[in-house]
Amino acid sequence: MPLELAALPYDRTALEPHLSGDTLDQHHGHVQRALIERLNTLLADTELADAPLDAIVRKAQGAAFDHAAQAWNNAFYWHSLKPAAAGGGGEPKGRLAEAIARQFGDPAGLRARFDALALSMFGAGWVWLLQRPDGRLALAATANAATPVTGQDTPLLALSLWEHAWYLDYRDNRRRYLDAFWHLVNWDAVAARMR
Repeated sequence: MPLELAALPYDRTALEPHLSGDTLDQHHGHVQRALIERLNTLLADTELADAPLDAIVRKAQGAAFDHAAQAWNNAFYWHSLKPAAAGGGGEPKGRLAEAIARQFGDPAGLRARFDALALSMFGAGWVWLLQRPDGRLALAATANAATPVTGQDTPLLALSLWEHAWYLDYRDNRRRYLDAFWHLVNWDAVAARMR
């Protein structure tokens, strides 16, 4: 059965004023849809044609990997966000807050290092908050469609640095996009992903 584009976990305008409905239309409705459609074409009549997306990411190569990984990264990104009106943003709590304090000092320390990594990254890609196999938290940047799903780390939080994620709203001001992102982080989802 071909893969289908999953619906957003909220209304297309629910992330406003931080991310506009136009940005979500472009990013989810156009770019992510095209990734899924192209991936279905690439996988037609192959052993991966009926596989779930995460299995495709782990097994595919070349263009199929690029499309699958980027589709997976985008789906993960949408679930890393929560409308501010519904409790997005704020501060992490509980076990997640404790792990952040151990690794980064406090949420402000995490944000400073995360932002520095995002601002220093050249071109398109992703910034991740990860949990290492030993339980420690870490940050990583991946270029293009690269994803931590193919390694041993558990992704907890993703930030898209592809222009379609922010350019309509913030033009060439990546710093303003980062400021908006922190108003939308779904800390409950991040905590639930911890092992």
